[in-house]
Amino acid sequence: MYYALSILFGSFVGFSLGLTGGGGSLLAVPLLVYGLSIEPREAFGISLAVVGATALIGLVQRIRAGEVEFGTGILFAIAGMIGAPVGIWLAGKISEAILLTLFTVLMLFLAWRMWRESSREIKNDSQLNPSTCQREESGKLKFTSRCALLLLLAGLATGFLAGMFGVGGGIVIVPALVMFSGMPIHRAVGTSLFVIVLISISGVSSHFLAGREISLEVTGLFVFGGILGLVLSHLVSKRISGSLLQKVFAAGIVVVALFIVSKILA
Repeated sequence: MYYALSILFGSFVGFSLGLTGGGGSLLAVPLLVYGLSIEPREAFGISLAVVGATALIGLVQRIRAGEVEFGTGILFAIAGMIGAPVGIWLAGKISEAILLTLFTVLMLFLAWRMWRESSREIKNDSQLNPSTCQREESGKLKFTSRCALLLLLAGLATGFLAGMFGVGGGIVIVPALVMFSGMPIHRAVGTSLFVIVLISISGVSSHFLAGREISLEVTGLFVFGGILGLVLSHLVSKRISGSLLQKVFAAGIVVVALFIVSKILA
């Protein structure tokens, strides 16, 4: 039963990553803590490893489709890899109850953002939030100093969240890339997977350097389930609008957040 649950929970993570380019960690941590009774700090580490490995598999598909901007992604990721160790360090200074409470607040905030952004998806990419960065007619990003600074700051924040909560960051990266770099949503999802892989490597390395361990068995089972979820998400995405899927996922995040609150208050 333990193995079956690990694979099932992993499939939820892969399904989320495949559809939205993020959000897998928001499901992984609660499932690990409350579904498999894994200690929160270890769950954050496993979450980073699982999301990173699953994102790598999804990234290969996006690269083949030409939906990854490596230049923008590398700049974003470098800042994220700097922020991740800081998040890891701070997480070690906070009690588990407070850590889970902060994680719940983050979940509710991101659910609200995801719901709000979903209503804009039906518009053309050029009609999304005005971007501070500018693009050439060919779609190539113009790297001005202001644009680079914005991307670096957004990357630092994403890496910090990744290290502190085991959040791969995709649910933050995608809207950040769209808003700050003017990137089309489908390319933002692909670039997000690229950034998640790099940030996850930094976060997992910091996790081990901090003297913490993770279960390789659970991680492997979750990754296997994540692959199944990626395949399923590819099939479903062709039949359901992205806007509807984002709203359903946002509602699911709220339900999970409320469940965590009930456990904290119990």
